[in-house]
Amino acid sequence: MDLYQALEGRRSIRKYKPDPVPADLLTKILNAGRISPSWSNLQCWKFIVIQDPAGKERLAASLPPNNPALKAVREQAPVVIVVCADPAQSGNQDGKEYYLLDAGLAMHQMMLAAYAEGLGTCWVCWFDEAKARAALQVPPEYRIVAISPLGVPERLPSPRSSKELKEIVYMEGWGRPYEK
Repeated sequence: MDLYQALEGRRSIRKYKPDPVPADLLTKILNAGRISPSWSNLQCWKFIVIQDPAGKERLAASLPPNNPALKAVREQAPVVIVVCADPAQSGNQDGKEYYLLDAGLAMHQMMLAAYAEGLGTCWVCWFDEAKARAALQVPPEYRIVAISPLGVPERLPSPRSSKELKEIVYMEGWGRPYEK
């Protein structure tokens, strides 16, 4: 799949078919996260893969009952990926904590790789980190940055609208209109 097709086509999937994710595809997707860029190439992330229904149930207990991704995490998606990061293994300059960006880039690359392989994902950040930490036995120095169900989409949502470039891009300084 062409990169631009993946960028334009990827959607947040919240309903999955029960089809398993083949081990070779899961490895490719995890590798996409492994090779993502990071601050000073410190690679502060760790990924947790959950396939066991009991493990998914424990993790799902950290999501609020009205989180739209709850059912996908708890019972629909055959795989759930959790991205953790150690802030001490990344940069912090001018109040910018780069572990969040590092983990976000890793998750994004995995999401694009999953889409390119015909699988769906959904960025989930609305959860109780303390409950998720206890459920997954994450060491205290690590932060849980994001969760994503992974599996075959039940259906592909329609594209969402995005702002036009002229609404978000300036040339040579703030407020100067973008011109092609």
